Amino acid sequence: MEPPPKDTKDWTWTTRIRCPDCGLEAGELDIAEIADRTEAAAAEWVQILTQSPAADRRPEPLVWSPLEYGAHVRDVLELYDARLVLMLVEDNPSFRNWDQDEAAITGGYVSLDPDAVAADIARVAETFVGRVRALEESQTDRRGTRSDGAEFTVRTFLQYFLHDLVHHLWDVTGQQAEA
Repeated sequence: MEPPPKDTKDWTWTTRIRCPDCGLEAGELDIAEIADRTEAAAAEWVQILTQSPAADRRPEPLVWSPLEYGAHVRDVLELYDARLVLMLVEDNPSFRNWDQDEAAITGGYVSLDPDAVAADIARVAETFVGRVRALEESQTDRRGTRSDGAEFTVRTFLQYFLHDLVHHLWDVTGQQAEA
């Protein structure tokens, strides 16, 4: 199966303005709301993957299936959890590049078990949300830098993360964030 075209957009603008597609105004969210919304979005991903008989089917040949998006979300949760830890224990860490398209290919997203991916999302989201809820206000301005030079504070990093999670729900369901 042919992979979808690479996503080369710079999505960092989503921490400053409302996304016209998914509707999320990530830059307006505080840490507690990010934790709550991450928990809710993870639960929605689990439901999609465990209850949809077509979770492994692409809606179009070059568009990821819900399963592929779900596996991406699982990996994003793991990646962001690891990067959040780095931001909390190191001063201004630099994050290595992560090629999401390569991860989809090498991770065999297209042939994974939807129930297993759902269980992974639930497990990783619980750990991540716990870490986010444990943040102290003094930690939210700690910094980290992505390999392309994009700079984040813990707050903007989490806002950016949540947009990714919610936007992919929109990719699969078409439902806007505020609905």
